[in-house]
Parts: sequence; structure tokens; C-alpha cells
Amino acid sequence: MPRELDNLPEGLLVAQPEQLADLLGGPTLIHLPGRREPPLFLSVLLHGNETTGFLAVQKLLQHYRNRELPRALSLFIGNVEAARHGVRRLAGQPDYNRVWPGSELEPCPEQRMMAKITDIMRARGCFASVDVHNNTGINPHYACINRIDQRFMRLASLFSRTLVYFIRPRGVQSMAFADFCPAVTVECGKVGQATGVDHAREYLDACLHLSDIPHHPVASGDVNLYHTVATVYVSRAFSFGFNDPDADVRFIEDLDRLNFRELPAGTVLATLREGLAEQPLQAIDEQGEDVTEAYFELAGNEVRTRRRVMPSMFTLDERVIRQDCLGYLMERYPLAGA
Repeated sequence: MPRELDNLPEGLLVAQPEQLADLLGGPTLIHLPGRREPPLFLSVLLHGNETTGFLAVQKLLQHYRNRELPRALSLFIGNVEAARHGVRRLAGQPDYNRVWPGSELEPCPEQRMMAKITDIMRARGCFASVDVHNNTGINPHYACINRIDQRFMRLASLFSRTLVYFIRPRGVQSMAFADFCPAVTVECGKVGQATGVDHAREYLDACLHLSDIPHHPVASGDVNLYHTVATVYVSRAFSFGFNDPDADVRFIEDLDRLNFRELPAGTVLATLREGLAEQPLQAIDEQGEDVTEAYFELAGNEVRTRRRVMPSMFTLDERVIRQDCLGYLMERYPLAGA
């Protein structure tokens, strides 16, 4: 179960992410008072190597060190053991952003922990929920929602005009909290970029200053809304790489530069080693159905897009690809009145 505190542990605001396992002793939920209730919920380090959220909240709380927060804050600091080693998750650990209520993974202690946190926050009341992440590939800063709801879009649009709606993968934090409050995931670019930390800090401060979240519609010209229609995996039967001439699948070297670009049918993503004639990619849609043939084709030894599509979160990080996925495919989602 998570450690639960009503104050900031000594040294938290100056600690490095890799020091948190020793400082906190494990995943920790911290409740801080503020001028308004109910609290804003904030989760950081669900992936141990995605440090922007933690660094942003350090800056935010340093700013309010001797002042009252504009709104109460409940802060969950997640996979501190993975953060100790600078990795997304440790071998043998589940993904901390796939084990929240609604998860499709096998039952595990981490699922019980996230269910407990969800129950605690549901009982306390929750103004809104923000989960902060980084990407490993080249992507703009954008916000994700799991419901087409004006309050969710309002909250997300405070971070970026680029919004992504998805309902898969299951078991993500924002989807669990969407049952009882507006919930968003914010994607802050690559780790180590000061602009990502500053953007996240400014956004969290803005959220703390909100008195309410309007219900009236977001104007169609104010946001670009996309819908994630498939998750893309690389078959484990194949070796792959970006600069490896001996790999079964040789992806184009700048694959992540395709993110958030509308690609025409016939765009080459990879070439296969001579003698291979089997599709190495798999696309799974929102219902869990295999839709590979709708999106990809083999033309000689080239893996190409079969239709116009827009990728997101395509990554060059081979470990992330094996632990999670290659990325996602999106389509534009029309807003009413657009």
C-alpha cells in the first residue's frame, strides 16, 4: 500500500528523483492544505525515468514554501524504485500507468495500491486530476483526455491546443479518475528540457488557481483534437533497430519525426532483412481487435502505411518499444460546430 502523509517530508523539495526511494521508502501520497477545497490530484513518476512532473512540482512548491496554496493538493509520487535507476519500470514490475482500476493486466499488488489511492481520492472529493508524463520521441507538448466532455477539454486546453482523446491502453490513471472528476494527462516533451518543466509548473499553478471548470463548449478553432485509433507493436519474433544493418526490421532513422504529421498512404516506415516476407508490425484498435491490414502493408521488403494516418509517440527507444509499444495512430476528431 502507498505511504500516506499530511505534510512534505524534509528534503523533498531539493531531492533528485534518484534519491526518492531512500527518502520516501516507496510510492507516497501527500495531502497538502490550500485555500480552496476539494484538492487537485497530481501524479508524477508513474514512469521512473519521466522526471519532468516531479521537477515541476518541486518548483511549484518552492514558490509556495511560505504561502498558502490556492487550492489543496494531493500529490502521488509513483515508481520511486524505477526512478532510482533512471528507467521506466524495473524488470518484473508492471507499468505503473497500466494498473489503475480498469486494468487488463493480471492482478498484482500494484493494482491494489492504485485502487486504494483511487478510493481515497474519491472519498476526499477531487476537483480535477493531472498526470504528468514525458515522451521519448519527438512530439509537441500536448494533453490527453479519455472522455469527450467539455470540462475535460477545458482543463486540457489550458496546457495545449493539441488534444488527444483515447480509451486504450486501459488501466491508466486519468481513465480511472475520469469516473469522478475531470482528468487529463499532460505530455511535456523529452526528459531534460527546461521548457517542459516550466510549462508543467505554469500549468499546475494555473490549475490550482481555478475556482471551477466551465461546462460551456470549447470553440472548434481553439483546439486541435485527435483520436487515437490504434496502438502499434513490433512482433517479438523479429529483431529490430534504427542503425543496425543486421536487424530483421530496420526502421527509418528519423521515425519519431513523423509524429503529429499526417502521412500519406505509401509512407515507408521500415525495410525488412532479405528473405523475410512477414508483417512485423501489429496494430490493435480501441476494441482490442487486430487492424494491422487496415493500416500497414508490405511492398517488396518495405513496410508502408496503407492509408492516410497520423502517428504519435513513435519512439527510437528500443527498450520502451519492447516494454510498451512503438507508438500510436490517430485521426482528427471533429468538434461540434467545426
